[in-house]
Amino acid sequence: KTTSIHQCFLISMKLLGLLFKNSWWLMALAGTLGLLSGASTAGLIATINKAIEFSDEPNHYLAASFIGLCGVAFATTALSQVLVVRITQSTIYRLQMELVSRILDCPLRQLEFIGKSRLMAALTDDVDAVSKASPWLSGLLANSTLLLGCGAYLAWLSPLLFSGLLAFMLLALYSYQVLVNRGLLAFKFARQTRDRLFEHFRTATEGTKELKIHRQRRIAFMSEDLSQDAAEYRHYRTFAMSVFAYSGSWALILFFIPIALLLFLLPRFSTIPQALMASYALTIVFTINPLRTILNARPMLAQANIALKNIDTLGLSLAALGVESKASESSFISLTSSWSSIELIDAVHTYSSENDCNFILGPLNLKFQPGEIIFIVGGNGSGKSTLVKLIIGLYNPEQGKILLDGKPLSNANSEVFRELFSVVFSDFYLFDRLLGLDVPNLDDRARAYLQQLQLDQAVQLQDGVFSTRNLSQGQRKRLALLTAYLEDRPIYVFDEWASDQDPTFKRVFYEQLLPELKARGKTVIVVSHDDRYFECADRLLKLDYGKVVYDKVL
Repeated sequence: KTTSIHQCFLISMKLLGLLFKNSWWLMALAGTLGLLSGASTAGLIATINKAIEFSDEPNHYLAASFIGLCGVAFATTALSQVLVVRITQSTIYRLQMELVSRILDCPLRQLEFIGKSRLMAALTDDVDAVSKASPWLSGLLANSTLLLGCGAYLAWLSPLLFSGLLAFMLLALYSYQVLVNRGLLAFKFARQTRDRLFEHFRTATEGTKELKIHRQRRIAFMSEDLSQDAAEYRHYRTFAMSVFAYSGSWALILFFIPIALLLFLLPRFSTIPQALMASYALTIVFTINPLRTILNARPMLAQANIALKNIDTLGLSLAALGVESKASESSFISLTSSWSSIELIDAVHTYSSENDCNFILGPLNLKFQPGEIIFIVGGNGSGKSTLVKLIIGLYNPEQGKILLDGKPLSNANSEVFRELFSVVFSDFYLFDRLLGLDVPNLDDRARAYLQQLQLDQAVQLQDGVFSTRNLSQGQRKRLALLTAYLEDRPIYVFDEWASDQDPTFKRVFYEQLLPELKARGKTVIVVSHDDRYFECADRLLKLDYGKVVYDKVL
């Protein structure tokens, strides 16, 4: 018994530490109530045994003790579980907020290295595993206390008999633990496979169109990628849960063996009082249910332990990769009110792929000033989008430096620097409402832009919330442009914005919207392939495989 309980406590230590960190005094109260719950239940068993032993004569003291212990057991069990539920939900909330905060504070390049699938698995599966396991802690504590109380009671009845019982149970549960360890290892492998499954799920949702139009690709994806990893995940999960089922049943059978020995074997070699045998048998039977609860908690606690290790590893890796410094509100105001130049001085960015093929952007020596329209052009893979991320401070150069008004960009001021830019990326994300915009008459101004962008018939706006995002890609980009307009920042960056627009609105973009932004004193950086509109630029910057071919004023 003690071996199994000890293993359960070892598995749940990280979880207990997390809950205590969130609210130590409530957790301490829940633990105390759990101890009282187990002790009162053990007291009930002792009371029942006494009542059976003295069944020939009425005993009002035992009856009153029984009723009182029932009340204590009910109140302490319920309150302990309610407190643990409250602490758990609060802890899960804080854990989710902390993880998302760390992700948003981590440099973009490092997040790309970690991968979306691993991040999503941590935010969903791992947090869910912790959430499901936490309520078991109250029952684990109460039932462990009950088992210890019953053990103490049996030792008080007969120390010699209890010593033999304990020796047998320790040897028997050792075999149980050997079996359980295989299940724990299978859970670990299943969790590792889960990361790959998340990547396949992303492929199925984000690559639906490509899979639908190519039957052989769809078949290969289903049979070679998704099916294999899903089958591996199923195998590990099935094996682990089966091991826990067999081991749990084996452990319960182990509890009946001492009863059989006590009733059928020991009387052949020694005279044991009937009352003692009845007390031992009844107490052992009473311990089966709490043992079952502890054993049922093992899979949940094991998964939570693995999940917490993954979260810790992710947290440590995020911390090791660096967290960007926060800036005060006054810094944003002072910086975005005016600027004179942004310079890239011998800036180099290296992109390493999985096959160790490096793409090097740079060295770059570029300067951007207020009130100009710059087109960045070049073939696919020339580094245009990477250059955009470097210019706006999402990537830090491995060599060289970026200067704002002669001052170097660093982790300490990168967040402030990025406030200069309103960006519509080629792989942009469209929010369902206008978040974080402190703009007077927001809805009225947004509706005016909806009309200007020819979206007023397709999208309605109420309290900053769009009526729909179910639009064509070109229309979605116009909604993203609307958000950029409302941000009203000094520099606008459009990465292949016009590629999804119809010819009419593409002309509106180049010949009306860009000149309007310039007339308002904005700097506009446009990544484009539309050579027929190059004349709309003040300056043309061409890249070819990470190098600046030319940078000329038109």
